[in-house]
Amino acid sequence: MDIVELHPRLHLLRFDVGQAYVWRDGEELTLIDAGPKGSGAPVAAVAARLGTVRRIVLTHFHEDHAGGAGELAALTGAEVLAHHLDAPAVTGEVPGPPPVFEDWERPVHAEAVRRLPAGGLVRPSRVTALAGGDVLGLGEGARVIHTPGHAPGSIAVHLPRHGVLFTGDTVAASPVDGRVLPGVFNVDRERRLASFHLLAALRTDIACFGHGDPVVGDADAALRRSADTHPLPP
Repeated sequence: MDIVELHPRLHLLRFDVGQAYVWRDGEELTLIDAGPKGSGAPVAAVAARLGTVRRIVLTHFHEDHAGGAGELAALTGAEVLAHHLDAPAVTGEVPGPPPVFEDWERPVHAEAVRRLPAGGLVRPSRVTALAGGDVLGLGEGARVIHTPGHAPGSIAVHLPRHGVLFTGDTVAASPVDGRVLPGVFNVDRERRLASFHLLAALRTDIACFGHGDPVVGDADAALRRSADTHPLPP
């Protein structure tokens, strides 16, 4: 796991597949996503040097984001939160819907799955259900934005006081050239694109993606440029 300081209050945790973020309010920490299965212990060790993990906010149910949530919650006592449409998939009450792949996505997805730990998720026993518009106790008022398309309960978390946006997998950065792009492996590509445009309209200085390097500085301009090249259908 790689650790990158993006801001004195914000760290990126990069795993073999995907990434998570730590936001710090004094001694209180919030994790945005938890990484894959097996990440609980190393993330808890990093967090212990920064403060106390209060909550784990999951942007969606996929195992590269939620797989370590149960481990991390057990180690830290943190509350796990997810959108109410994805929470039952996180706890294992129901299976999450699979993506509707474009042909080119299939080999890319197969390679990502190959690199993930076997066994999928270590499930938390309890998940607090969120809805779009909820305000969370971090960053002086973080807003939950429902961004369906990648998953039914995909969310973004926006910290307007700090200009920080956690997009989950609705937005990604290309591993080749860093271009900001709509995310892949979606259950509904049209809704994903509408959610992408919703996020591109926000005032954002730092954009933190589920995959790919964050944009640090004038992130809203990068998001808008990408939205202009991926217009909504008429």
